[in-house]
Amino acid sequence: MDAAPRPHETAAMHPTCTARADLPCSAEAAFDLAADAARFPPLFRGYGLIPAIRSITLLSPLAVGCDRRVANSDGSVLTEHVTALDRPGLHAYTLSGFRPPFSWLVRLGEVRWTFSAHAQGCTVEWRYTFTPRAALSRPLVALLLRCCMQPAMQRCLAAMAQACISRQAATAAG
Repeated sequence: MDAAPRPHETAAMHPTCTARADLPCSAEAAFDLAADAARFPPLFRGYGLIPAIRSITLLSPLAVGCDRRVANSDGSVLTEHVTALDRPGLHAYTLSGFRPPFSWLVRLGEVRWTFSAHAQGCTVEWRYTFTPRAALSRPLVALLLRCCMQPAMQRCLAAMAQACISRQAATAAG
């Protein structure tokens, strides 16, 4: 009989990385920005070993089950497969197609964005959970997430906050 993994075992088996920020806009506006194939790429500038996003190409209209191609500044092209899309609260997808050396460490990434409204705007939580190829790669994956991915995500969320402020200023002026 197979026992379900305990929560701490799952976390140990699958390194995670989470970034949170309060954005000065509605949950709908934040959701739309995070899911926008044209507006999101300039906001993700990468950090350290994590490359910037150059472009996102939708292979079909944005919906559960669609695929997107993510072209990065290092020449890699990843595939996002949308697994959940519930505006304005949830946007989730798997990420695959990593190239070496990351592909030697990781098989798949699962990404989950949540958006929660509050009086001053919304809180965004962005989580990556990676499936390592081998148990021995877990510590290295965790280190990469902490040293490179976490700062890249926080930097992106700060850029999203600035984009929300700029959009509000443009709307108020025009």
